[in-house]
Parts: sequence; C-alpha cells; structure tokens
Amino acid sequence: MAWITLVTAGLLEVVWAIAMKRSDGFTRLPETVVFVVALVASMGLLSLSLRSLPVGTGYAVWTGIGAVGAAIVGIVWLSESAAPLRLVSIGLIAAGIVGLALSSANAH
Repeated sequence: MAWITLVTAGLLEVVWAIAMKRSDGFTRLPETVVFVVALVASMGLLSLSLRSLPVGTGYAVWTGIGAVGAAIVGIVWLSESAAPLRLVSIGLIAAGIVGLALSSANAH
C-alpha cells in the first residue's frame, strides 16, 4: 500500500509542477488553485508512504516520478525539446527509480 501511495504522490507532483508552470507566476487563479491542492495532496501522501518506506528511497522515488513525469508532459504537451540526450537522461532517471524500488523491496 505504501508504494501505491508513493506513486500517487509522485503523479500529483507532476500535476503541481505543470500547474505551477501554467499559473504564469501564480497570476492565473485556476492553475494556482490546482497547484496548491496537488502540492498539499502530494506532500500528504508522501508523508503517509514514509511511515513504512525508507526516507531516502521514498523521497528519491517521489522526486524521480515528478521529474520524469514533468519532463514527459513538457515534451508531449508543452512542445519542449525531445533531444536524444534529454531522452536518454530521462531514461536514466527512470532506471534509477526502478532500481531504488527493487533494492528497497529486496531489503525487506
């Protein structure tokens, strides 16, 4: 259950990161509200998941999901660069997330 909570928290990190970008410096109210709600929910779920997951693993996986997700959304919906080196780097972050998850699962 902690992993589901953590993944959900990471996905909400993507939501708040994109909402922050679209809020135009918090000048657009709807996007700012989405940012605040997603941020609070993401942090709350992260906190719950850290009750049973190691803090280093949980925090790294949370930020990794957010980073990879925000980068992918940026490429797909915001026309950001999909340069090969950028894609490889995103893939390396994703591989690190998987490695941390697997190593944490094997440690218990």
